Amino acid sequence: MGKSTRLAFGETIAQLGELYPQIVVLDADLSKSTMSNLFAKKFPDRFFEMGIQEANMIGISAGLALSGKVSYACSFACFIAGRYDTIRVSVAYNKANVRIIGTHAGIGIGEDGTTQMGLEDISLMRSLPNFSVCQPCDEIETRELIKYSVTHNGPMYIRLTRQNLDDIFDDNYKFEFGKGVQLSDGNDAVIFATGSLVSEALKASKILKQKGINLRVINIHTIKPIDKEIIIKSARECGLIFTAEDHNIIGGLGSAVAEVLSENYPAKIIRIGLPDVFGESGTPEALYKKYGFDAESLAVKIESSLKK
Repeated sequence: MGKSTRLAFGETIAQLGELYPQIVVLDADLSKSTMSNLFAKKFPDRFFEMGIQEANMIGISAGLALSGKVSYACSFACFIAGRYDTIRVSVAYNKANVRIIGTHAGIGIGEDGTTQMGLEDISLMRSLPNFSVCQPCDEIETRELIKYSVTHNGPMYIRLTRQNLDDIFDDNYKFEFGKGVQLSDGNDAVIFATGSLVSEALKASKILKQKGINLRVINIHTIKPIDKEIIIKSARECGLIFTAEDHNIIGGLGSAVAEVLSENYPAKIIRIGLPDVFGESGTPEALYKKYGFDAESLAVKIESSLKK
């Protein structure tokens, strides 16, 4: 088991602060949870603790960015996405170089329950003009994404986990913005997964392999702009299409893939995500089992769908 992507972010942004003096980091009273406190310890003069006032933090982040800084505004995904109106005008409209860091995404945060879970954040951020939306699947990919984000032109939303994730990549991994990553071969079905569900999809592919089913697993780390080419290619080559995400089924990765297919290669798609409900309190493992996000449940869902 590797690190959480929030910790990978905190460690990486603290390292990058030495190389890029234009980086500033802001937080809304959650720096110990978002891991931005690692940057604060090294660069106290470039860290701004805003208190519980996320809207003000967004406005100041935009102002700093428009003054030549690269701003990282950090909070829980549910809290920061809830300041949608301020993000829309101050950041998106102005094309400000602000990186919205939303941690504690999905039901995977566990016992803290619905009020702390970011479940609709992708759909909100994906709807904003000029915004990019990314969600890394492990520690290495997070580090590479954050390194890339410093020089990216325009606003970004980066979605991170509370829970630790399996290591998928090694130090040779090269992050390519906007490009999906094929992780396993197969033409019986394809699953496009993002964030914490990438490792579960990979485990599911190994379970299905033992049953003679070859599942293609594709990691979508950039949800906007999404990799249309890899989606269309896989749809043409595979018998059935799935998406998997720890997010409301409306407006997230599944919706993005469906939009691409409907306009380019109409095909059946089965979306796996929160079925238009709020989350609940429980262990991450129990919640993933209940909502069908764990590897065994994914494998059963895919195998049964292929038999229909």
